[in-house]
Amino acid sequence: MSKRLVAALILFFASISATAGTQSIEVRIAAFNDFHGHLKSPGKLGLHPVGGVDALAGYIAGLRKHNANTIVVSAGDLIGASPLISGLFHDEPTIEAMNRLGLDINAVGNHEFDEGASELLRMQQGGCHPSGVNTCKGKEVGTSDPFEGAKFAFLAANVVHRPSGATLFPPYVIKRFEGVPIAFIGLTLRGTGRIVRAKGVAGLSFLGEAKSVNELIPELRRQGVEAIVVLLHEGGRQSGTFDECEGVSGPIVAIVKRLAPEVDLVISGHTHQSYNCRLPNRAGDLIPVTSAGSYGRFLTDIEMRLDPHTHDVSRIEARNIEVRRNDIAPDAELARLVDAYAGLAAPLAEQVIGRITADFTRDTDDAGESALGRLVADAQLHATRESNDADVAFMNMGGLRADLTFKQRKHEGNGRVTYEEIYAVHPFGNALVTLMLTGKQIKKLLEQQFGCPRDRARPRLLQVSEGFEYAWDPSAKSCAKVDANSIRLNGVVLQPDKRYRVTVNDYLAEGGDGLRVLKEGVEQQGGVLDRDALASYLQAHPSLSPSARPRIRRAR
Repeated sequence: MSKRLVAALILFFASISATAGTQSIEVRIAAFNDFHGHLKSPGKLGLHPVGGVDALAGYIAGLRKHNANTIVVSAGDLIGASPLISGLFHDEPTIEAMNRLGLDINAVGNHEFDEGASELLRMQQGGCHPSGVNTCKGKEVGTSDPFEGAKFAFLAANVVHRPSGATLFPPYVIKRFEGVPIAFIGLTLRGTGRIVRAKGVAGLSFLGEAKSVNELIPELRRQGVEAIVVLLHEGGRQSGTFDECEGVSGPIVAIVKRLAPEVDLVISGHTHQSYNCRLPNRAGDLIPVTSAGSYGRFLTDIEMRLDPHTHDVSRIEARNIEVRRNDIAPDAELARLVDAYAGLAAPLAEQVIGRITADFTRDTDDAGESALGRLVADAQLHATRESNDADVAFMNMGGLRADLTFKQRKHEGNGRVTYEEIYAVHPFGNALVTLMLTGKQIKKLLEQQFGCPRDRARPRLLQVSEGFEYAWDPSAKSCAKVDANSIRLNGVVLQPDKRYRVTVNDYLAEGGDGLRVLKEGVEQQGGVLDRDALASYLQAHPSLSPSARPRIRRAR
């Protein structure tokens, strides 16, 4: 064999060896967000039934089958504001289901704090609910007893104790795939403290999202991490289909623009919107930013390619897919778990509370009113008028989590409303509070809906009870959007110095949604739970129809 041929063969095999040595590592990330305890299918998208934890698990199992390097992550609000099947049992069913689905990481969202930080810690650590009611049902449903707690990690990079600065949960975890590390940083929106019960997060601070991420990068670099994924419970909105990014807007855009270029991928949530975007970071580089809507109806399938030598990301491709129940084999073990909890809840869930003649939805008109909002405000006034001498009730739209829809039933009568449906409207179980405000303070309350002294891009308008009315002008300057002469109770203009009895839920009474003037209310008197008020109103008013008369008017 000639020397020239030998040299050529050496070069050939060397090139093969070099190619094999640089072969990339393929990692698959299955991501979702805003699951909110929807263990059962939330309904259809178009003609197709979607969601349900058993179907979600089926899709994830399919991804794992094609790539052993698969990790499952959630970008917050895994629990909280949940349907009866999970909420009745303090969301223990969802944690147990996610353990069996194989969830690896959940970044905390605002709704993880619905029952306070101590209850969230129990979700991680396990043990029975301190009330002793509807908890630790493992022996009846085939899971561990006492409640096992989450086998996956909660992350909270920007939730810190005051004054120590220690995080409530770890800020990140590092997962290794064929020896190559990927850091997953988890955090919630910095405004969480303003949209949850203040008592539940006392002593905690919620820090800026981008700053919290950027400050961790040197620490991760010292550990040899080049690939960084952010799980962020904050998001945006877009006008395209579920796998597009048309006209994206919202907080996520500004947050990503402040992120250091070391961040490779952002998996987001909170807005219940689906999108698949590439947005500019601090260096102007476009990075993937995804969200999978809500309630397990979608799943984001992310393929990440890693260089085994540099440990850096060489490519990311993402797609949102519908979790169609008819296109997958649902997980049998999870189906049994869901059926077991549904059986325990059935006696309460199936109670018929009342009847309606048409849909009561959360859809708002151009003034900010909804049929369901009017109904709930009326119910809360009805529940506290005699017992607490209430004059008016105000209800926040964020506390209404489902519509009441009219259903035709052949054998059970049309329009029936069950306790399960009422629970879906009011999953938080807020107690009503009646307090005293002056007419001047009520005017201030109405202005605070619009962010006074700084205008909100998306005002949080309260729903108002029958007999109360006012008009607002979107073009007016901040703190002067509501015409004082238009604020009327039973046709009479409110007097600035006169005192009125106002009913709200306890979340609002603590100044929730930025309505700080409610904390000034005096002579507070407690009332029933919001869902009990709605149930009583439905029972007292058979065959309810939506009110057509507007109570809030918007200047054209």
